[in-house]
Formats: sequence, C-alpha cells, structure tokens
Amino acid sequence: MPAAAAQPSYAPPPRSPVADWVDEPRPTVEPGIWRYGYRRPKAAGEGQRLAPVTIVGFLVPLVVGLLLWSLWRHGSLPYQWAAVKLFTPDDWWWAGTTSPKGYQGAEAITVADGVFFAILVFAMARLGSWPDIVRHVVTRRAQPARALVAAVGAVIALAFVFPGAFGLGWDALPVQDPLFSLIVLITGDYAVFASELFTDGLYALITLLVLWPFARIGGWWPLAKEAIAARGRAKAVQAAEPAVDRRPSHWPELREAGQHQAADTLTAELYAGRMNDVDCARVGHMWTVARARARLSSFTETVLREGAAAWTHPSGDRDLSGRSARHDLLARQVRIGQWAAGDRTPPAYGGAGAALGPDTLGTSLLAVGPSGSGKTGRLIRPVVESLGLQALAGQCAVVTVCAAGTPLGPDSAYDVVVRLGDPASEYDLDPYADSADPDEAAAFLAEGLAGDLDTVSGQRAATALAQLLGPYRAAYGRFPTLPQLRELLEGEPSALTALRAALAGEEHTVMRRELDARARQSGGAGDPGPVLADRLAVLDRPAFADFFGADQGGARPFSLRAVAHHPLRVRVDLPDRGYDEASRLITRLLLAQFGAVAMTGERSHFLCLVLDDATGAVTAESVRRIQRLRSRNAGVVLALRTVGDVPEALHGPLYAAVGCRMAFSGVTTWDGSRFAEAWGTQWVEARDVARHTVFADQPMTRAIHALRKLVTGKAVTTEAVTVRQVERERWSASELAHGVPAGHAVLSLTTVQGEHAPPLLVDLRG
Repeated sequence: MPAAAAQPSYAPPPRSPVADWVDEPRPTVEPGIWRYGYRRPKAAGEGQRLAPVTIVGFLVPLVVGLLLWSLWRHGSLPYQWAAVKLFTPDDWWWAGTTSPKGYQGAEAITVADGVFFAILVFAMARLGSWPDIVRHVVTRRAQPARALVAAVGAVIALAFVFPGAFGLGWDALPVQDPLFSLIVLITGDYAVFASELFTDGLYALITLLVLWPFARIGGWWPLAKEAIAARGRAKAVQAAEPAVDRRPSHWPELREAGQHQAADTLTAELYAGRMNDVDCARVGHMWTVARARARLSSFTETVLREGAAAWTHPSGDRDLSGRSARHDLLARQVRIGQWAAGDRTPPAYGGAGAALGPDTLGTSLLAVGPSGSGKTGRLIRPVVESLGLQALAGQCAVVTVCAAGTPLGPDSAYDVVVRLGDPASEYDLDPYADSADPDEAAAFLAEGLAGDLDTVSGQRAATALAQLLGPYRAAYGRFPTLPQLRELLEGEPSALTALRAALAGEEHTVMRRELDARARQSGGAGDPGPVLADRLAVLDRPAFADFFGADQGGARPFSLRAVAHHPLRVRVDLPDRGYDEASRLITRLLLAQFGAVAMTGERSHFLCLVLDDATGAVTAESVRRIQRLRSRNAGVVLALRTVGDVPEALHGPLYAAVGCRMAFSGVTTWDGSRFAEAWGTQWVEARDVARHTVFADQPMTRAIHALRKLVTGKAVTTEAVTVRQVERERWSASELAHGVPAGHAVLSLTTVQGEHAPPLLVDLRG
C-alpha cells in the first residue's frame, strides 16, 4: 500500500537536541547575519509609513471628485448640458430645454453620466497619490497576502457596481447602466436584450473589466501559474516515489537520491544522540563530495559500516573541548556579536547576530584596533575555533600564527603545533614549504627575508637566492639549511668551492653557469647577497638551531604545503620575547608561503591563514597575492594594532585587496581616516532649518507680537526648511575614533559572490 510505503522503517524518539538544532530554519539572508533561527523583523519587510502629504494627496482629489460628481448629478456644472447636446441630435430634446423627447434623450443622459464618471475616476487616480496608496497597501506585500488584499478590494468594487447581487440597497455606480444605454442608442431599440445569452455576456464583460485592475495589482496571474506549476511538480514527485519527510534531520536529500538505508541509519544515529553538530556537517560534506564524484554506493557502504563515526578526522577528534563562541556548522558560521540597532543600520540587521564564515573570510579580513580592544578574544579566537571545527568536518584547513602564550585554545585543539625556539617542540618548520622548484622557493624566501626593505629589489633578491638554491639542490638533492645558505650568500670561499666541485659533471653545466653568475654579482654595489645574509643571521641563532630544516634534533619538519592537501589545524607559536625581528620575518615568510601554496592544485576544502599580529608582514607582493586568494577558495585574517605597522605606500592597496574591514574601538583618527576613505561616501537627505524674525507692519499685529514675546520670552519667528541630497562619509575618522563604544567595532563585509554589507556597528559582547 502506498501509505505503508511512505512510513519510515525506524522509530526515532520524539525529541533530540541535535535533531532540533538541525531542523532549525536557516533562511537566506544578507551577508554577515547569523542565519540560525533568524526571523526577519517586521520593520525589514514593511515599507516606511505613509507621509502626510501622500495621505492628503489621496484625500483631496477624492473630496474634489465627490463634489464634482454631486454637482454633475444636480446639473449645476457650467455648460454641462451644452456638452451633452453638442454630441447628440437636436430632435432628442424639447426646444430650448434639456428635457428628452423620447427614450434616446434619457439614455443619452445615462451615457453622459457614465462618461463623466469614468473621466472623473481617471483624473483622481492620475492627479492624486493613489499609486502610492496602492503600493503601500497591496503591492508591497508578499504573496499570497498581496492577492488576498486585492481580492477584498475587488469584492468591494463589485458590491458598488452590482449592489443588487449582494442584497445591498444603495444605488449602483454608473458602470453597467451607461453600457446598456449605449447599446440601446447604437441598436435603436431594446430588443437586443431579449437574448439572455447576450445579457449574461455583458454582465460577464463588466465583471471582467472591474476585476482586471485588481488582478494586475494583486498579481493573480503569476500566482496562479506558480501554483499550477508547483502542483504539477508535487504530483510528479508523488508519482515517482513515496512521500519524503522534508525535515533536515531525516536527510531528505539522501532519500530523494534513493539512499534510504543510509538515511535511515543516520536518522537513527541522530535521534539516539550519537551524532553531534560536527558529525552532521562532516557527513553532509561527504555526501556533497560523493554526489559530485558519482560515488553514492561507496557513501552508503561507509555509513552503514561506521554510522555517525564515518569519515572521522585523522586525529580521531569529533569535537573541540571548551568552546568559547556559538557555532553553526551547517551554515558554516561563527557568531562574533550582535548588529547594533540605529539609524545607520538597515532593518534586516538591527538586533540580528553578526557572523563570519568562509563566504566572507574568503575575501580576507583586515582588523585594526589597539591592544585590549578585543581583537584576539572577540575575533581571532572565535574565528580560529570555527575553522578548527570545520576542519574536523573535512571542510577547512587553518593555520594560526601567534605569539607564544596567546589564548587561542589548548594544544589538543590542533593537529600540528610548532613552537619556534622551544626545544620541546615536536615539529620543525620547513622554510621552503616542501617546494621542489628553486625559483618558487627563492620567491617566497626572498619576500620573507627582504620584502619589507625598500633598498633591496624583490626580483633581484629572488634571483640571487635562485642562483644558489638551484645548484645546491642539483648537487645534493635538497635545499641548504639556513646556516649553509647564509655562508653561500656571504660568499664564503670554502662553501662555494665545495658546491662548485659537487657540480663537476656534464649534466650540471647550466647550474655551474648559475653559480658563476652569482659569483660575478657578489660584491657589487647592488648585490642583495649581504643584506639577505644579514637577515638570515636573525634566524641563524642558537635559539633556532634545531629549527628551519636543520639536520639535527628529533623535531619533524612541517611544511605549509600540507594544508593544501589535508584539513589540518595548525598553530605556529612565535618567540614570545627578545626576538621581535625574527617573529616579523617568520610571519612574513609564512604569509608568502601561504600565498604560493594556496594558488597551486585543486581542492574542495577552504584554506585560511590567521595572523594574530601582522606587524611587518604585509609586503607589496603579499598584497597582490591576497587579491587572488578569493578565486582559490582561500583567505587570510590580518590583525593590526595600527595601520602604521604597514608601509604607507601599501595602505591603499591593502584596503583595496581585502573584502572585509573591521575597525575596533579606540582606533586613532589617523587610522580612522584610512577606513573612511576605503568605505567611501553615500547620499543622505539633509534638512536645513532657518528661523527668521517676523517684523509686523500693522499696530495691532505688533501689539500681539509684543504680548507673545512678553509671555514666552521669545521673538516671533518663521521657519524655512530646505531639504537637499548631500554626499557624506559613511563613517568619518572622528566618529571611528571617538564614537565607537568600548567592546564594539565597525565591520563591513564582502562575500566571494560579490554581495556587500555596509560598515555597521557591531556589539562584540552581544
């Protein structure tokens, strides 16, 4: 029986917290709004209140029309009968009067009433604000409310046109009688109405003419077509397969694809409490991958075999302990606060949660605020935590770079923790990012070493490094360690001699030519070698002796290239004190490596690099790479104490490269001016009120004004109001510096699809 086939083969408990979370609506909303359980406020769906001038513009023509109609009915309008007699034969009227001789004159008066009424209604609709009233009351509403309101108006109109059909006793509007009288005048007698079919046709025509404007206003025809199409689709689906429970907790997409066993298993696991939000997101992601790769049978086999634990992260973790923020893994969002209500805030945002996700982080985020403004605790940590949960779901890989001791979660929340300068660190850092191309390795190594220097050309530095890295790899099958590279850059004779001897074979002719070119350039005025060697000396310290690819110690080298292939959670702890220059150099190197790694290969997961302190990390080349990340499903988060930590020449390009900008409370006016320039201006309505003293000419008026001034203490004035459109900054530098309360920030967002959210105030404590 069909009814029995539609019943599920499982009997889940009536309630489950995770199932309720899955079933909560997540509507499509504007960028940056927390979608979980979002309800659009009434103010967002309703139009503005009608202005008094609009209401007056509706009432005044109506009153004037009623007055004119009353005068017409009483024959009091000037030249009223002259117009009627102008278009009719004289023998229809008694000489010198407007009294009709026969039925023609009487019917002509009825036709004239109908013509004048039609002209009057048309003039009132055109001259008055009736379109605004109709738009406010009817057309702005969503279906089917729009059609229902229009239908009510149509019934009221028909009640005035055919009052007898509704059992009403008032006179009918001059619609049907003028039409019947016109037919009588055209045919010359009343015999035509002997046909019941003809009469009913006329009534039907009049009804259609009355309903036609209401049908257009109410959108009846599009609504009817949509309803018919939806009914047809429903019948086709019902005929093709049994009814499917559309609740997300019952996995309807799997059932529609015929994978009922997998859907039953997952539903039972979900309602039994054996699945959490990470499991739901992970299985949903793998279903999307399996469907794209046509591996449905393999998906079902894995689900039936492992249940909720299917495709568990290689670390074995299925959740993070001690979450500090609210996460919605189905929408891939983390809530960072609440959009503050105000005049600047659109109705859809007012009071809603503020959220970030890969759709916005994919355009990269720049956050600027002084120490203590909440960048780490209220932005970086929630974002890192969210990306870590998405990594457990197989949807993301995150690399976090911060100072040692920064509270960004325990070590157990990461797969790889690199503690530079700590002998107990389990992992080392590969300065070449596991690259096999000397030119690629030289490019991001040159950017990391000398990208912030104006005295050294980035291209020359990369060429100098490539002239050493290529021959060394050809000779020894690997890149040199940093101490060895430093010796080669300094032109150490023994190191160069040993390298040249290792390239004695004929197959290394090209590499010997590269090495000879480096030797000729060494010692020249524009040679970048000594500067690069000095920068390497910052990392060639005893504290870093076991790091950066050193051939000693038990640490395993970690390559940033691994995040392009696996959903890893990585944290790099920079030295906490005494090595500021080294920390900036490492951060710059990691940013350069990330930009190169993200641009290679194809992957399905999102990549994100989070820099808790991006001081000295931004270079001209890294800005160009940031611009290209959004098309590669990757993004970076840059946190700065002040924009002054970035070279002034890069301020404009940096703000243009990132799609999301965030100014925290306490920024200086100088920093605020950069945000104000990036956010631009908008057109606003400005009202200027000028008060002028009234000087009376008449003695009585002057006496009244004097008495009024004596009573109120104010002179009699008049107000002149000027309303104009002016272009003003969305947020001025002064407002950002002094008008943002503590615990708040101003945030603007751009999605990878190109949608924008204007700069709005966010309460990070909400």
